[in-house]
Amino acid sequence: MTAGTPDGPGRPDDDFGFEVPDDLSGLDGLDAAPTESAAPAGKGGDDAPSVDVPDDLSGLEAAAAEPDEPVVAIVVTQVAGAKPLAAACSLAGVDVDAVPSPVGALAVLRDATDATRTAEAAAAISRMLRTSPVILMDRRAGRIQASRWTAGEKEDDLAAGLVLSGAPEVLDDLLVGGAAVGEVDGVETSVGMSRWAAMRALSAGGRRRRD
Repeated sequence: MTAGTPDGPGRPDDDFGFEVPDDLSGLDGLDAAPTESAAPAGKGGDDAPSVDVPDDLSGLEAAAAEPDEPVVAIVVTQVAGAKPLAAACSLAGVDVDAVPSPVGALAVLRDATDATRTAEAAAAISRMLRTSPVILMDRRAGRIQASRWTAGEKEDDLAAGLVLSGAPEVLDDLLVGGAAVGEVDGVETSVGMSRWAAMRALSAGGRRRRD
């Protein structure tokens, strides 16, 4: 997959809603409709609406473009289970759906519309996980970007293609394939999880690691 190659806008249909006959010879004998004389300058034209054409027409490109592609942001972690990750995100104040994967649970951000807030969410999750680095995979405007975060700080940018080349299938499905997080088994959400429930889930996860 090549990151950052959005599809171009589609071409509108040429169907105008009526048919043009093949033989137009019968139109030759029709008289043209009489034209109204133009009003002299300064008379009768005062009420005519004026149209201002802006110098910058770049905004028309957005109007002609296809609807924006969905924005997806996923934080790849080394947390062993979805529930402990959901608990950590709850304590960090980040709304996510935690998805299990072979390399570690994935935190799919509920709100990824703003790039700044997405980066803040990645920082909060990495701060909660302390020294365990996480990778933020951010897809917006047809481009995929990857960055590594540790202890609340961004370390560096990564080549998204290289990250995805060894990524589990579930990450590729969610980030690129358009799969809905609700279609994945074993999902746990941080939304609505109380602080007591989050602490209990983290404690349970710690006991299982020691065992």
